[in-house]
Amino acid sequence: VQLQASGGGLVQAGGSLRLSCVTSGRTFRSYAMAWFRQAPGKEREFVAASRENNAKYYADSVKGRFTISRDNAKNTVYLQMNSLKPEDTAVYFCAQRAVWSIDYGNSIQYNNWGRGTQVTVSS
Repeated sequence: VQLQASGGGLVQAGGSLRLSCVTSGRTFRSYAMAWFRQAPGKEREFVAASRENNAKYYADSVKGRFTISRDNAKNTVYLQMNSLKPEDTAVYFCAQRAVWSIDYGNSIQYNNWGRGTQVTVSS
């Protein structure tokens, strides 16, 4: 399974961006999909996850501001990011796992990763 993330860029604080991640898998609807991010000098951290039944999970730091969604017909998962803050600046990665894990916030649970897209939020 290959993943291709896009949609990053430079935005002012309070602005919005929408990230997209297209996958090559044939059974996308059954996949667990997630977004992680990594800021310079920091560890990769969980942002949001979507399981096959469309249940959604978020890190506390993004709840109420970010929304993960998926379009099974397009093999695509999205991350709508609103009310962006400078601390959201990071490289954002999409990740895929064939079967949902209750440890969804742990990056080692995911088998496949996209290359990442840079998000920079200026103050």
